[in-house]
Amino acid sequence: MTIEFKVGEKYTNDQIRFALNVENLGGIRPSIDANKRLNHLVILTTTEQCQKNLSENPYHDRIENNVLIYTAQGRIGDQEITGRNRRIIEQYSSPIPFYGFSNEGKQTYVFLGLLELLRHYQEYQIDKKNILRKVWVFEFYIHNEISVVPIQQARDLIAAIFEDSRRKRGLDKKEREVVIFETPTDVFETTGYETEEIRFHLLQINPYRFESLVRDVVESNGFTNVTVTPPSQDGGIDVNAYVSDSNYFFSKTHVQFQVKRWRHSVGSVEINNFRGALHTTAKGVFVTTSHFTKAAIQESEHIVKPCVSLIDGFKFSKLIMDTGINLNKYF
Repeated sequence: MTIEFKVGEKYTNDQIRFALNVENLGGIRPSIDANKRLNHLVILTTTEQCQKNLSENPYHDRIENNVLIYTAQGRIGDQEITGRNRRIIEQYSSPIPFYGFSNEGKQTYVFLGLLELLRHYQEYQIDKKNILRKVWVFEFYIHNEISVVPIQQARDLIAAIFEDSRRKRGLDKKEREVVIFETPTDVFETTGYETEEIRFHLLQINPYRFESLVRDVVESNGFTNVTVTPPSQDGGIDVNAYVSDSNYFFSKTHVQFQVKRWRHSVGSVEINNFRGALHTTAKGVFVTTSHFTKAAIQESEHIVKPCVSLIDGFKFSKLIMDTGINLNKYF
């Protein structure tokens, strides 16, 4: 019987099931002791990195920058933090080992590593019946630096990981919480489906083509000399633009953009890094298809640092809707 898991190695469903004493089915498989406490938990994901599958379902679980973006259980209707979904958030308060596996098909799974829950939040998605619904999204950091995980030592390993990881990233309540529904309710009720349908398509666009889309949206909103920086030379700046002469107050102001076609949320670290990349005279704008943490918003509005404007997936989708840009040419 398997008594350890190695990152990158393949395991059968039965090996996982019997070694970790979990159920045979489901993407979230908890192991519970006699007192109904959580021993450990298995997350089985079917992340698809190829464009073919992303085009079929852009909400598909993804791995970006070693972060697994994982949608909770429940395929139809609004999701709730109940049952197995609720078991996941227990890791916030206790060093419980979470084992991550990626489905390779035919009941075969690759071990990704131990998972650390960074945050969870609600967002809107369009389901298979073309209905807008609320879902819960979990973001896990994949700790694959520990290449061999003995089952008996997993709890001690994850406790040490948490202490080191959270200290390095400065994870606190503000960094865990993601701001999404700050849009006025009446605005979302009238445009929510249309904007989420646009974001649905944005998540399918190649990241480099997405930068071209941002350039065109910026140009359509009155900026001049709008250019995309070559990938090898961007230095953290993806798009440059200038305020047009028609704006008397800010004429010729240099504006620089960082663009992230991400599913995982943007934190304060990304905002700080972007600010450091800005030209000394430039105004900064951060555009993403995802969302911003509370810490990111607070960092962008720092009273003694240059302000950075934030445009999340909803706002950017509404800009596209308002300008009438055809997304088909970016595929």
